[in-house]
Amino acid sequence: MLTLTSEIRAMLKPTAKVTILLVSVMVAAGCGGQSNAASPKNNSHPSSAAALRRSSSALLVTGSGQPGPAWKPVASIGGQPAAWTALRSGVTLLRFDQRLVHLALHAGSGEPEGRGWTYGDRIGTSEIHRILAAFNGGFKFNYGSVGFVADGRAAVPLKAGLGSIVTYSNGTTDIGAWQEGVPADGLRVASVLQNLHLLVEHGVAAPTVHDCIEGCWGGTLGGGPYVARSALGITSEGQLVWAAGENLSPSTIAQALVDAGVVRAVELDINPEWVAGYLYLHHGAGPTGVPVVPGQLGVPGRFLTPYSRDFFTILANN
Repeated sequence: MLTLTSEIRAMLKPTAKVTILLVSVMVAAGCGGQSNAASPKNNSHPSSAAALRRSSSALLVTGSGQPGPAWKPVASIGGQPAAWTALRSGVTLLRFDQRLVHLALHAGSGEPEGRGWTYGDRIGTSEIHRILAAFNGGFKFNYGSVGFVADGRAAVPLKAGLGSIVTYSNGTTDIGAWQEGVPADGLRVASVLQNLHLLVEHGVAAPTVHDCIEGCWGGTLGGGPYVARSALGITSEGQLVWAAGENLSPSTIAQALVDAGVVRAVELDINPEWVAGYLYLHHGAGPTGVPVVPGQLGVPGRFLTPYSRDFFTILANN
């Protein structure tokens, strides 16, 4: 585990009710993370065996086409489905199998500032051939109820009780309230993104989704409850589910996640300019990002060029 400097310790210093967590360095970008159910590959085999292994574990991503209520496979690894999509009541859903893929938190060029992050302001060279999907992160750092930690650095100190997307150094991701469910004992933390309180907890939507729209779930452009929203949840089996849509209330997106089997979820960014998700089709010239949310304004460069805000990628483990 990395020994943090006194400056980093000070950045991570929480409130009086919170003990200090010493976060560790994320697994090197070229290595990627492995889930508990997916064994790392040994690249020291003879070339013929390596070629066979690469063929059997090939990543294939297809466009979402015209999704409907039923789950439709959109990516496979070695012939095994790794991601699915569905469209239910105006909510686009992307579901990911953590036995085959893992989540990576990216630092934007403007938030957080600075260089040297393992996952920076664009999809990097170590991700190009492993990228399945990417989607927006959380609120701007000046909002207050947010937190951002990666690579042993705290851009925004973590706060107890906030909804947290926690990725461990073994490549697995969990979602829960900080110090009230996450982080797990005995696992080293690689990154944490905090945003508000949990949107879904114990498989039930938060009680405030109906009568505390802007006060609890963020200010909307125009002040109405229906706006572009996104969220990330986890099922009881450990699958990640991203949800988004252009005209959603907090209760609508929360219920869509619950109906998809999500037991805990965090709302991510809202409003049209900052909600976007892509699947990446692979070809000789490199990956091409295909929008997945009907009507989304999108992110210039589709996360393949520098972006000012934090975001997530979904990467094949192999």
